Amino acid sequence: MKGQATVVKNAGSHFLLSRLPEWAPFPAVLKGKIRLSGSESTNPVAVGDRVLYEFSEEPSLTHPASIVEVSDRDNYLIRKSANLSRQSHVIAANLDRAFIVVTLFFPEIKLPFLDRILLTCEVYGIPATIVLNKVDIFRKEFPEELSDFHRIYESAGYQVIDTSALTGEGIDTLRTAIGGPDSSRVCLFTGESGVGKSSIIKALDPSLSPKVGDISLAHLQGKHTTSLYEMYPLSSGGFIIDSPGLRGFGLVDLKKEEIALYFPEMMREMKDCRFTPCTHTHEPGCAVKLAVEQGRISQERYNSYLGMLEEDKKFRA
Repeated sequence: MKGQATVVKNAGSHFLLSRLPEWAPFPAVLKGKIRLSGSESTNPVAVGDRVLYEFSEEPSLTHPASIVEVSDRDNYLIRKSANLSRQSHVIAANLDRAFIVVTLFFPEIKLPFLDRILLTCEVYGIPATIVLNKVDIFRKEFPEELSDFHRIYESAGYQVIDTSALTGEGIDTLRTAIGGPDSSRVCLFTGESGVGKSSIIKALDPSLSPKVGDISLAHLQGKHTTSLYEMYPLSSGGFIIDSPGLRGFGLVDLKKEEIALYFPEMMREMKDCRFTPCTHTHEPGCAVKLAVEQGRISQERYNSYLGMLEEDKKFRA
């Protein structure tokens, strides 16, 4: 028997599949070596991938389905696996939206880290929304920092949803952004460790548990598997992908002269630069630098851009 399904859990070499929008996960393994053409990714199959599978025997946990082909992706979120590494890691594929969960403090936000994720979403055509968690604390203790954060990213063109998993603030807004009862949208939740991503997911749907459906992969996965990528159905509609906390985010396959094209606020200004091409660093008559001076582009985002230019030099050294 053959069919098409979506990967809803990745446990290293073992997977769970479901024929979305139906939610009935079943186990699967890779058949032979599957590699995406031209890809140096460490994981040829990611959560959200649409795959072709087949059963060679009666399906069971000991004889699961075999993934035989990965269908072309609409989009995907990817990062370098390690600093200066040529290999990359696909976080998730075929996304309708990415929700990037951050906090101002506890842990302290690293704006260049957030900007790298946002830029990668722009590169691969994934709409991105910033979810600022723990605002019940920041509104009382750090009101100026909270206002500054909104200024930086809303002026760049990104929606920022203030949330508190503790008080429930913003959870309804977030649930609506994911989709209604008939939605089959697939949305990624990602961010650094400690930002409260899991707490937000539980606030969105208290019925969710760490397991997908009633099937456990405990006996299938290797004992060295420490990070799982997993999709959940929301009772309010739509599907969300939970990912392990990220510690770094290196850019993949992006030329230095292309970086500015994926800063929406810089794109709005660069048409008025005196010279083309313009690196927006030292050229006279640069409209981007003028916009920074006049406050239309935040200094923080511009600093992230300069940091990415320097990072590009390291990766190409």
